[in-house]
Amino acid sequence: MASVSAGASAARTPSAASQGASHPSAPVPDVLREAVAEASRQGDAGPGTALRLLRGSARAAVAVGRRTVAVAALAALWEVLPRLEAVDPTFLPPLSEVVVAWWDLLLSGQLLDHTQASLVRSLAGFALAIVVAIPLGLLIGWYKPLADLLNPLLELFRNTAALALLPVFVLILGLGETSKISIILYACAWPILLNTIAGVKGVDPLLIKSARSMGLRPLRLFQKVILPAAVPTVFTGVRLAGAYSILVLVAAEMVGAKAGLGYLINYAQFNFRVPDMYAGIITISVLGLAFNQLLVRLERRFSTWRTS
Repeated sequence: MASVSAGASAARTPSAASQGASHPSAPVPDVLREAVAEASRQGDAGPGTALRLLRGSARAAVAVGRRTVAVAALAALWEVLPRLEAVDPTFLPPLSEVVVAWWDLLLSGQLLDHTQASLVRSLAGFALAIVVAIPLGLLIGWYKPLADLLNPLLELFRNTAALALLPVFVLILGLGETSKISIILYACAWPILLNTIAGVKGVDPLLIKSARSMGLRPLRLFQKVILPAAVPTVFTGVRLAGAYSILVLVAAEMVGAKAGLGYLINYAQFNFRVPDMYAGIITISVLGLAFNQLLVRLERRFSTWRTS
């Protein structure tokens, strides 16, 4: 009987461990707390996370390798084909000669001077396009009467290429910097303007209804709902405009300019300095690529919230 009573008593009396587990207020030893924290950290950065990181790094390495192979193949063809006279080296010199010409232009300071002149024009037109096109696009996208009024003009001029209007800009504004910056402004304004209008009109109507149901006034609604929702689309237009600012720049600098990469290319062509011509082409291509990559990174930064 005593043993049965003792067993029953033991069954009715919880152990110290079960008491500690059933009472959250029981003190937890520091060693146990540190062990749990360490296990949690190891779980966060365990084999699964490491494997995902390795896979991501491998994919990035493969992508970089493919791009490197493509560039190396192009460079090899450029070097070999003229030397084998598969193409006329008079009009397409080997890449090594172009690199030597590029280095000579850099050492003489001419390349930096021409690059600086081109960047000033390109960035000036690009910045002015942002200042003009974004506010105008927000107004047109937000106010339907204004959109109906300006829509015929937008449809007319959006289909008119900037380079087709270059003679008009030169005739009206002359051969100076004003005409060059203005034609870049015109070319850059359209992608920004049209994407801004599309961004405002593409805001989810449910967001607008929800904001209005909360009593937001039109100005507050525009600031808190419309503008943030339109930012990613607006920045897409800004990135496209950055590419246009480089493309139109070359043609603008071929008319009446005394400095700039477009002028360098045109001058080298007329004086039959073919390696210098290709050196200018490579430089403006690298500038365009760098500018585009910068804008792509900024676009991703501004668009991360949309995918979260």
